[in-house]
Amino acid sequence: MAEGVPHFKKDGSLFKGKTHKMDDGTLHTGAKHTSSSEKLFDLNDLPKSVKRKALIAMLKAKKANA
Repeated sequence: MAEGVPHFKKDGSLFKGKTHKMDDGTLHTGAKHTSSSEKLFDLNDLPKSVKRKALIAMLKAKKANA
C-alpha cells in the first residue's frame, strides 16, 4: 500500500490516522500493533458491498480539503 493513498477500514470508512505494516505486508491502524489494531484496505481491495461508502467518504474528504 502506497503512502498518500487513501486507506479504509473493512466497513468502508476512510482512515486518516497513524499506521504500521505487519510482517505479512498488511497495513494496520495505529503506530504500533495493539489488540485494537484493525487491518486497512486500498479502495480496490474492499468488497463491493462497502466500496460505495468508501468512495463517498473519499469525495467528502476531498471537498473538505478544497
